[in-house]
Amino acid sequence: MISKSPLNLLAAAIIGGLVWLPAGAGAQDAKAPAAGPLATVNGKAITDRDLQLAEAEVGSDLGNLPEATRRRVLVEYIIETQLMADAAGAENMDKTPGFDERMAYYKRKALREAYFDNKIKNSVSEATAKTFYDDQIKGMKPEEEVKARHILVDSEDKAREIKDKIAKGADFAEMAKENSKDPGTKDNGGLLGFFSRGQMVPQFEEAAFMLQPGDVSDPVESRFGWHLIKVEERREKPLPTFDEVKERILNSMIHRKAQSIAEELRKGAKIEYIDPEIKKEVAAQEEQAEKQRKMIEQQIEQMQKSKEGEKEGEKPAAPAEGKKDE
Repeated sequence: MISKSPLNLLAAAIIGGLVWLPAGAGAQDAKAPAAGPLATVNGKAITDRDLQLAEAEVGSDLGNLPEATRRRVLVEYIIETQLMADAAGAENMDKTPGFDERMAYYKRKALREAYFDNKIKNSVSEATAKTFYDDQIKGMKPEEEVKARHILVDSEDKAREIKDKIAKGADFAEMAKENSKDPGTKDNGGLLGFFSRGQMVPQFEEAAFMLQPGDVSDPVESRFGWHLIKVEERREKPLPTFDEVKERILNSMIHRKAQSIAEELRKGAKIEYIDPEIKKEVAAQEEQAEKQRKMIEQQIEQMQKSKEGEKEGEKPAAPAEGKKDE
């Protein structure tokens, strides 16, 4: 059975669109927004704004298509949508049972998206994200990284035997290719690349960060076996640039803003759950949240009492009154 989902229709449009395109069309440069319609369907115009809305709806499914191909596929998607809409209208499907409810749902969805764009997404600017980045980055210190190779064997004796050969002139990388039990690095001469603290098992990490470039460690035991480690380079890991993390910061700020606004809207609304199962689940969730809130309040109260007790202990004791002679 073929699905009537717009996403499945889009997939068909992508496959078909690639066939319809003339040779070399995918390599064309992206065009600037058109001044007039991009196409017409029975006299109805398809505009750049339609293209933007289609992009927002299904653009994530298009992957990394070239820009010209992407625009063409989106236009074909809109054309197909308009053709089916016209066909449905001609058969009075807008008067069938359930159509009004569907329209009400889509209107609600469109209003939500308009509210989200205007009140949430557009309120978080790149300048705000840059300010956040600057505040965070100035408190960060560059991490130290080492670039290392290793040889993994089953026993300490085997590791010492290989180290002795290296000390007499054998090449570490060649020894790794011949002897290492690590399938992920063996063929590359034991190369691990750069890593910072917290990425390796503790014993391995401790030994690696004690070495200087060119040094080879004594045998180091971990849960994987026995290692010989050679550090080739040490450096400070460069801090991420704003451009590298901009999208993550923006998405995080938009997400937090959306949560905050949603909570405020809920506080001002009367929401009643009627379905018994949903009502039961909501009640259980609210009960759990209330328990967590009380637990946090108790922890804060205990901390405050502890601080007050410390302050009381710091006060000098009052001098004892001497007994009066009888």
